Amino acid sequence: MSEETKVKRSRKSRMKKRPDDWDDMKTEVAKELGLWDQVTSGGWSSLSAVDSGRLGGVFSARKKEIEENFEEQDYPQDEEMSEDEFYDG
Repeated sequence: MSEETKVKRSRKSRMKKRPDDWDDMKTEVAKELGLWDQVTSGGWSSLSAVDSGRLGGVFSARKKEIEENFEEQDYPQDEEMSEDEFYDG
């Protein structure tokens, strides 16, 4: 959260080691869902269970999509090798 105001996190949440880009993405999703004003005024704990679930669902889907795209870039699908080619190498 470079330019954004840091939102107060609970002690338990601070103990978890998460990358900073997760906080940035979480903030972005909260803004898209219209929850950012509530978060800045009352912290993340001020969100209702429904709002937290909605935010978590969108966040998880986005994180999964990013991870899948990253894996596809790193490990492109190779053509299958026959047994002979596998053992010859």
